[in-house]
Amino acid sequence: MSTDDKRIREFAYQIWESEGKPEGEESRHWEMARKLAEAEALAPKKSPKAAGSKTAGKTATGKALDGQGAAAKPKPAAKAKPASAAKVVPQGEKPAEKKPRAPRKPSAT
Repeated sequence: MSTDDKRIREFAYQIWESEGKPEGEESRHWEMARKLAEAEALAPKKSPKAAGSKTAGKTATGKALDGQGAAAKPKPAAKAKPASAAKVVPQGEKPAEKKPRAPRKPSAT
């Protein structure tokens, strides 16, 4: 079995599972899987750097090719608190009341 046939079989199985494992839909699943495999084969391959690989842009020695080293790594984004996060209020104290928002003015556009 070729690699393409294995990939089509994997896609067909995933489609079959995602539809609740219906009976009698094999040919439709197989055709959908064949089209997916063809599209995957024709799609341009992403470079390791674009795929987010940690080793992108490094030589076999592990040094960066661009000469910037660790300074070029982007910082991870800070995690935002969900808007619904409740403040803990000690027992016996009243929670601070929120001020009502002023109504928005209609935009001039």
